[in-house]
Amino acid sequence: MRPSINAAFDSGNIEVVAQTGPAAFDLTIRKDHQSDFYQWFHFRLSGAAGHSCTLRIVNAGGAAYPYAWAGYRACYSEDRQTWTRLETHYADGVLTINVTPTLNAGWIAYFAPYSMERHHDLIARMAVRPGVTLSMLGETLDGQPLDCLSITDAETPARKLWLIARQHPGETMAEWWMEGLLERLTDPADALARKLRRQHVFHIVPNMNPDGSRRGHLRTNAVGTNLNREWQTPTLERSPEVYRVLEAMHRTGVDFCLDVHGDEALPHNFIAGFEGIPSITDHQLSLLARYKAALAALNPDFQTRIGYEIAKPGAANMTMCTNAVAEAFGCLAMTLEMPFKDADDNPDPIHGWSPERSKHLGRSCLDALAAVIDDLRA
Repeated sequence: MRPSINAAFDSGNIEVVAQTGPAAFDLTIRKDHQSDFYQWFHFRLSGAAGHSCTLRIVNAGGAAYPYAWAGYRACYSEDRQTWTRLETHYADGVLTINVTPTLNAGWIAYFAPYSMERHHDLIARMAVRPGVTLSMLGETLDGQPLDCLSITDAETPARKLWLIARQHPGETMAEWWMEGLLERLTDPADALARKLRRQHVFHIVPNMNPDGSRRGHLRTNAVGTNLNREWQTPTLERSPEVYRVLEAMHRTGVDFCLDVHGDEALPHNFIAGFEGIPSITDHQLSLLARYKAALAALNPDFQTRIGYEIAKPGAANMTMCTNAVAEAFGCLAMTLEMPFKDADDNPDPIHGWSPERSKHLGRSCLDALAAVIDDLRA
């Protein structure tokens, strides 16, 4: 059996330029449809058991964030359950991945994938649990459902809490985070989860971008739209995902919003806030500081020292979810970022940042929410 490469599956993305040796390939990442964004890759290496394979992604230098390849290591699995990190090097615009498979099928990805099939399994598993109502907010441009899970045991919820993830489909750690949070929030044996459900309502969109997820995109939907730049004026033609979620937010109201992402470059978990919005209040800023401090105290994988540059007063990008929602609803809104690399404050040399750690951080975020939830309204 000769080694071969294939990406013709859910979230797959790679193209073979040439086979340069018995177990050596030159590859390119396919751009997001109708967009110049690319960086997500996911492919299967077959027939290579015992071969020392050299895989060169020759267009890595033109990716959306080429500076982020420094210190990056690709993810690898032979059972699609446990993902470890591979020897990976970047030089002269080429990302080189080295692997010697033990079996004749192995999968290599930018980060551990979260397939649409797993998404549907998650939705089905959660929808049958007590207190959970599944609704379809609308359809995507490819005709996929935009799922929302509303979770409460309260007849009159005190707080309306919105959590969304994966506006950028290649940031799969965001849906792993969602899986961890949902498992805890619906656990009848978890005392904190029971208390939160008794008093409040959660509206949760585990995947904002099903089309980009299935197509193997990094950052955009089916027509090349970056959803996290659509929150000021979304349209059904370009960004129905944002349009429908924002429509639902206006129906329910929002007391808290957390938008979950991944960052290609920074090897840290951190939160970006809304400091530059026009109507910012001291109360919002106090809640933001308290939430971040609580999460840092709860989970050593999270830190508050390193993150994005804070926008100057009045200079926030109002097309982004966190800024738009904080401004529209006067609430605490945040963007949680997780690394594609590792969390350098608490490194794991075998797995790097991983699905399991993402899930644990999701669980911890409920504890941090509990620390501020009674004060979400001024």
